[in-house]
Amino acid sequence: MSDTPNPDTPNPDTPKPAQQDPVMTRSPGPDAAMDYPRSAPPVRVPPRSALIPMPRGAFTAIGVAGLAAAVFVPLDRPGVGWLLAALASGGAVYAVDRAARRRGEVDEGDESAGGEGSALSSGLGVPSTARSTDSAVLERVSTFVARYSRLWWAGLALALIAVGTFRAASWLFVLCLAGAATAGSLAIVGRRSAYGLFFDVFSVPFGAVTSLPWLYRWAGHAESSRGRAERRVGWSVAATVGLLLVFVPLLAGADAVFARLVQDVLPSLRGPDLFRWGFVFAMAGLGVAGALYVLAGPPPPAAGTDSVVVGLLDQVIAGSESTGAQGVRRLSRAEWGLPMGALTVLFAIFLGTQLAVLFGGDGYVQRTADLTYAEYARSGFWQLSMVSMLALVVIAVVQRWAAQREARDRLWLRVAVAAVSVLTLVIVASALQRMWTYQQAYGFTVMRVLVEVFELWIALVYLLVLASLVRLHREWVPRAAIGAAAVTLLVLAVVNPEALVADRNIDRWQSGKSLDHDYLSGLSTDILPALDRLPELERERIRTSLEPSTRNDSWQGWNLSRARAR
Repeated sequence: MSDTPNPDTPNPDTPKPAQQDPVMTRSPGPDAAMDYPRSAPPVRVPPRSALIPMPRGAFTAIGVAGLAAAVFVPLDRPGVGWLLAALASGGAVYAVDRAARRRGEVDEGDESAGGEGSALSSGLGVPSTARSTDSAVLERVSTFVARYSRLWWAGLALALIAVGTFRAASWLFVLCLAGAATAGSLAIVGRRSAYGLFFDVFSVPFGAVTSLPWLYRWAGHAESSRGRAERRVGWSVAATVGLLLVFVPLLAGADAVFARLVQDVLPSLRGPDLFRWGFVFAMAGLGVAGALYVLAGPPPPAAGTDSVVVGLLDQVIAGSESTGAQGVRRLSRAEWGLPMGALTVLFAIFLGTQLAVLFGGDGYVQRTADLTYAEYARSGFWQLSMVSMLALVVIAVVQRWAAQREARDRLWLRVAVAAVSVLTLVIVASALQRMWTYQQAYGFTVMRVLVEVFELWIALVYLLVLASLVRLHREWVPRAAIGAAAVTLLVLAVVNPEALVADRNIDRWQSGKSLDHDYLSGLSTDILPALDRLPELERERIRTSLEPSTRNDSWQGWNLSRARAR
């Protein structure tokens, strides 16, 4: 037999030709242009509402929070009901989140606080060699702050809501509610997120809107044995409410004392009241849903930059030149030093003129500006306030993009920012002095006191900026500024601003100037302690105008200031 291989017999050692796609090898036809090149099938990404788990008891917590708000919250006035509703909502969120974390259904997201990517351990723009010399004490403080930040923000939110229990001024309580919403959102987010401070501050309201698909999807999910048990409890609650609706009217009709008690405890069932109940229930329920949505799917932590928006700005500024940390083009000393130096010189010259006004007094102002000192003070306050805020923006931009690689760069940055900050603090003091002088001439009002408090907060922010220059870490400054604003609101509530305004106006009246009775009559019962210094006729005139606000206080709207007025 011959060893010569048969050409018709396939050799197993010969590699087989690659198998071609029949679509690519078929003869071209009239539709060939539509088939080539063949696009890959689209990758279907599941929506976020399908990726975030629904913790057990979430719908129960939403219902509890909504019901508590509908029963407790008096929309027309500050009162203890706001605090009770906040405690119920916060307790519901905490119970569901705590149980879910124990079962491992929701990522903790806080274990790495203080570690890599944490706001307190990142040193944007500062070399690692500079960070390696940090003391162990500072690192422990940073870890402590990161661990207990949520507790701090939650406590601050409750304290702000509690203001409505002690102060009757509606405008003050509205400001405190806004501060409480901000502090509550920061408590839910925890550490800094990659989306930046703006998202962190509005995380719960944003989550309340975006959680609607999440709620809809999981509401129709197949029931587990636990879900069936929860539904049975829900039917039991509904049956209990039905029984009460039958028996309470019968007992109220049988006894007049019991009927009066029911009337005081339960609100009426008129159309406007039902609409108010539904509105408050929906708002509180959505708030709790938004909080649980953010907790169940926490935003990614900040790592290497302040936020997504700032990261995009970095890419725009860097362009093709990537000379700094994180690939960001840094501004040289000449680039940022020129505007900062110009501001320093300008502010110094301006403060020199203020010294001339300070020593020259009213006569100097009238000779040079043809204004009285009070008119001069009023005309400059708002401009100086705007200067203080714009200078803060300039400092933030310079700190963000100034080169910090070399020790000399960091030294000059500290000197320049410190010089502008200190000079601006003096400008803030000048603005406060102007407003105080104007109020002594024309009277004190709540609005004028508020703008003074705002300027004091601006001064506090500048002190935070100066503190951040020690290590050139500025990531904590925005949250610290928000915390300082919330604490300032609490201090303002403790001081009792309306009573302060009344006291100062009474001082002016005792010194021979007029007293604006109509303005004082338009304030709340918070001013009553200050009215004791007035003669009886003047005091009763103002007190009588305040009496209508103390009537018809339900138990939900109980307020210490109005209770004392009665």
